[in-house]
Amino acid sequence: MPDYGHELRFGSFITPINARPQQVVDLAVLSEDVGLDVVTFQDHPYQAGFLDTWTLLTWVAARTSRIHVSGNVLNLPMRPPALLARSVASLDLLSGDRAVLGLGTGGFWDAIAAMGGPRRTAAESVSALDEALDVIRGIWAGGDPGPLRLDGRFYQVGDVERGPSPAHEVPVWLGAYKPRMQRIIGRKADGWLPSLPWLKPGDLARGNRIIDEEATRAGRDPRDITRLLNVTPGDKAEDLARIAVEDGVSVFVVASDDPAELRRFAQSAAAEIRERVAEARSGHAAVSRRVVAFGGDPVPEGLAARALTPGDRGHARYTAGYFRGADPGLVLRPRTPAEVQQAVQYAARHRDVPLGLLSGGHGLSGRSLNDGGIVIALGALDDVTVLDGHRVRIGPGARWGDVARRLAPRGLAITAGDHGGVGVGGLATTGGIGWFVRQHGLTIDHIRSVDVVTASGDLVHASDDENPDLFWAMRGAGANFGVAVSFEIDAQPVSERVGFAMLTFVPDDVAAFLHGWGAAIENAHPSVTGTLMIGPARPGGPAAVQALVVVDSDDPDTVVERLTPLGDLAPLADQSIQLTPYSALLTLAPEDELQHGRGEPVSHAGLVRHLTGETTEAIADLLATNSRFILTIRSAGGAAANTSVEATAYAWRDANFLIAALGGGSPEYEERWRRLLPLFEGTYLSFETDTGPDALARAFPPAHLRRLRDLKRRWDPTGLFRDNFAIAPAAGAHTPTSDDTRR
Repeated sequence: MPDYGHELRFGSFITPINARPQQVVDLAVLSEDVGLDVVTFQDHPYQAGFLDTWTLLTWVAARTSRIHVSGNVLNLPMRPPALLARSVASLDLLSGDRAVLGLGTGGFWDAIAAMGGPRRTAAESVSALDEALDVIRGIWAGGDPGPLRLDGRFYQVGDVERGPSPAHEVPVWLGAYKPRMQRIIGRKADGWLPSLPWLKPGDLARGNRIIDEEATRAGRDPRDITRLLNVTPGDKAEDLARIAVEDGVSVFVVASDDPAELRRFAQSAAAEIRERVAEARSGHAAVSRRVVAFGGDPVPEGLAARALTPGDRGHARYTAGYFRGADPGLVLRPRTPAEVQQAVQYAARHRDVPLGLLSGGHGLSGRSLNDGGIVIALGALDDVTVLDGHRVRIGPGARWGDVARRLAPRGLAITAGDHGGVGVGGLATTGGIGWFVRQHGLTIDHIRSVDVVTASGDLVHASDDENPDLFWAMRGAGANFGVAVSFEIDAQPVSERVGFAMLTFVPDDVAAFLHGWGAAIENAHPSVTGTLMIGPARPGGPAAVQALVVVDSDDPDTVVERLTPLGDLAPLADQSIQLTPYSALLTLAPEDELQHGRGEPVSHAGLVRHLTGETTEAIADLLATNSRFILTIRSAGGAAANTSVEATAYAWRDANFLIAALGGGSPEYEERWRRLLPLFEGTYLSFETDTGPDALARAFPPAHLRRLRDLKRRWDPTGLFRDNFAIAPAAGAHTPTSDDTRR
């Protein structure tokens, strides 16, 4: 059988013995630490000596941050499919898209019946699983209209509300050995998971043939179905590599409860298997590949296997960001900088359609996605590697919550936004106003280098010493100059726990309160950073102002002392103060939100040096409109001013506050917002949905904008990167040369 060309992955298969519960969890954590991709557990609910597998999966997901979790395989007769579907979706949402559904027909019918489960024949159990898959998929289809109904022989579902949808397209892997189950895999499942010790010679080839034929009859690409294999520590790497090449297995899961064996498998056997498979693949010029085309133009082989077009499984994830809907015509999902180069070169051939660059999808503007165009999704470039000292190498697809968790054991942090689900790439090329901005400045102030794929498809290193002009532009206007594929950033020491306060004020005079808040923040210790959230007051009722404040200190008395000037500004309706790790602060909300945005939100932003009386009166006037919106005022000053205005494309160093409003949109609201514009020093790009020349002029001072246009002419003369505050190249033609890349 052919090699399906899938990326190789490796996992562990652990026995859930309840006599040593912590050891089981430790083995799962070790699986992540040594670099395995998935951790799986047996599921025998009738075994009194075993932990409940579903409880274990949730516990392990909470104890880990990267590895996927799955039953191997879950016992369907003991787990009603509608309930199982909601459990899996919930775990996927809570874990940040790390759930996998490994499912089996069940066995040991006497034991199942003794536990209150059904007693089925082998044929009945297969039919029941077939029906169960329809129930599970139907529950997950949260966006489908109408309730779910299914009147099957084994499962009846009547007018059940659909949802929740998982955070991602959860793979369904079936444990199967017989042709009827294999045909179900071809029609409905995403993976085949047998165990090598149970297979006879030729079983893999025969099973693959059945699955592929059935998938083709069902209109599916057989390459969309992953082939997995449970193996033992005694299986030789050379034999497993041969199975990968000849039988298309791309996921090997080792069954062992020995930490040393898990480590050897992850660090030695996996490396050898990868090396042998790579060598074999390089010599197979005739390997069949998935063909994907956009506008009649075939996608390069290296990208085609993971490319998505409308209707493909997985495309739905790219039809919505956090706030805005979309429907891209082609999603390219590169895994390496070299594949990003291919993606950019391909996009350059399609200048007639929009181009989106997606890292986290959290941005208010929603410009990382589009309708009918190309999206380069960078989620696979999510590596977080701690280098010497405090320096960290981070991929653009990582999320800031992941970064915080990796740095926490070292007592380090990078100030970056206020939500863990935000992607690294978008924020680190715009500015980065985070919880430690007054103490440590902006995120971009600590970037020491960035690797960029430019419009010509070249991979360029930018730093103070190499390509300094490009480095300057990437820190504040990066979306216009290329695709960042790696950042090196200096982390800063952070207290083991920080003070986090949630204060709800009910001021009699909002304008006076805001004026006092501004003065108190500017005079506060640099470790204090705060954000206000305000909505229009209800008729006849006082305006409620919620404040979120972080104090970088783990001493309770210090935290209270530094918060007191803020708490004294107005009557408090509610207050909460706690000490919490910074990494936990970034995951107070689910780390990977549902991103089911469908509208066209309006968002405006402006930066001010001080909350003067004139400014606060204009804000109070805005809050008096009948429109529905949320206004935030974030700390933006302090140490941000320690960096020269000329040092980065982001120039608003003297601004102490970022004012942003999400919602509104009525003519009255827009008119009152325009009254604020003369009071602003500049605009923060990530929170502004206006894209016209006036908005661009507010985003950069004139001298900065002239320099950016000159650099645009050098690095992107055709304006390939134009879908996020497009900067027009200065007049005159210029094409980057090798001399440019050595500057």
